[in-house]
Amino acid sequence: MALLDVFRVLSLPLVPVYCAVTILRNKLFDTKIFTEAKTKAFVVSIGNITVGGSGKTPFTIYMAALLKAKGRSVGVLSRGYGRVSKGYKLVSDGENMLASVEDAGDEIYYTALECNVFAAVSENRVEGANKLIHDCKVDAIVLDDAFQHRWIARDVDIVVLDQRFVNHDRKLRRMMLPTGNLREPFSSLKRADCIIFNRKFSVKEEILDELREQIPSDIPLFTAGYSALGFIDVRNNRFYEPSEFSGQKSLLVSGVANPHSFKEALRSIGIDTGMRIVFPDHKAYTNEDVQLIRREFYAKNAHSVITTQKDAVKLMQFRKELDDIDIYYLKISMELDDRSGFESFMDKKILEHT
Repeated sequence: MALLDVFRVLSLPLVPVYCAVTILRNKLFDTKIFTEAKTKAFVVSIGNITVGGSGKTPFTIYMAALLKAKGRSVGVLSRGYGRVSKGYKLVSDGENMLASVEDAGDEIYYTALECNVFAAVSENRVEGANKLIHDCKVDAIVLDDAFQHRWIARDVDIVVLDQRFVNHDRKLRRMMLPTGNLREPFSSLKRADCIIFNRKFSVKEEILDELREQIPSDIPLFTAGYSALGFIDVRNNRFYEPSEFSGQKSLLVSGVANPHSFKEALRSIGIDTGMRIVFPDHKAYTNEDVQLIRREFYAKNAHSVITTQKDAVKLMQFRKELDDIDIYYLKISMELDDRSGFESFMDKKILEHT
């Protein structure tokens, strides 16, 4: 048994405690003892019920682009997990980055770069939303990772579920924290306005009956997956087609919650994924880490170093140290199987808010 699984078993007595606290907290919101603060903007929450990567940030990018295309002045708000700063901080004015990746957090930083929208971080979502509305005159806010942050009212509550977690992860992992990865029980999905079942780079599967039974029939369920658009040179931002990397022996570097999807994406392109350096999620890279990457690159005689976009925004500050290495990140996008159906759903929600 792996060490992590040993910890999961040992922590089983704490699961009822965590579960009771979670249920009580939600009950206080459901009965209006705890109240949600309303804002003047159209608010869309993107969240999940698990720890780890389900695809929230790619879908946040998709949602920000969708609202922007509909003529809204869009702001993205995150707590900025892993950042070194505190309080409210404006990350982007829609054209220029106003904070470093260390002060903003990696996910909101690359979201702002990708979307060219207003972006801010704040532990207090209500305060952050009101300041974003006041400072940038936004009329639509996308909350990244906010399903559990119920102090702020939202017009649309969207939950992203990882197909691999739901259909394949072991039973221990599908338990509540601290033994499993669930922040809330599957029954909490009844709060959602919409659910996105994300297969990432895997083959599309039907959702298991045991979960489908816990989703009310009136909640729209959409399926989605990732598309590999190509590779971007971390040093000069040059784009390359996926086919140009087929057959390469590359060193994979990642500091994300679920590196399995990243590895599978590269394998599908035909890249040898046998050489990997896996760092913890939200890794804050140091010069020592960069030197490790350099040593492994040369020791393994790799053609290139390939990383994720989330890691790339942090490795960009080491361009000088990496100048002699071919290093790229995989650029992906999230694609909905029924895009028109989802846009009709959003149009209806926007109309209700008008």
